[in-house]
Amino acid sequence: MVRLRDLYKSKIISELTKEFGYKNPMAVPKMDRIIISMGIGKAIQDKKFLEAARRDLTQIAGQLPVVCKAKKSVSNFKVREGYETGLKVTVRGVRMYEFMDRLINLAIPRVRDFRGLNPKSFDGRGNYSMGITEQSIFPEIDIAQVEFQQGMNITFVTTAKTDDEARKMLQLFGMPFKDLDGEARS
Repeated sequence: MVRLRDLYKSKIISELTKEFGYKNPMAVPKMDRIIISMGIGKAIQDKKFLEAARRDLTQIAGQLPVVCKAKKSVSNFKVREGYETGLKVTVRGVRMYEFMDRLINLAIPRVRDFRGLNPKSFDGRGNYSMGITEQSIFPEIDIAQVEFQQGMNITFVTTAKTDDEARKMLQLFGMPFKDLDGEARS
């Protein structure tokens, strides 16, 4: 059973309709997809970093990631065009809601010195991006088998037209944004 999808259908749609005055239920914003990406610069020297990150990202997302290759050569970073430098995975549907539930209720509370997510990390079109510094906050990852700490970027793509609509929807899902004074709230 997917708790967040049921929460969206039972509570969030009605609250968003009441607050923003949507005439049509299809105009209510919804989650479209979540994109999880890892940049692995260390993979240039040793392929074991790429394999370890692929294993961790597969456990976190529940599906195999796509390998991203460098589009340009950059001499300062010793990167040639075509080198494998990152991984990304796009989750939709049931997996998206399950990942979001685990992120909000299990992973984010495990972050050390957590003071809330930045409420200004929206892109102007209703999409929210956040960064995580280590993959070991997810319960699927066995901390004893982690070879190196790897950060990741998580982007929530919504159908909201404005940032305020998307922010309100994510708050109703339980995302702990911090207030302007710095306190976390959900």
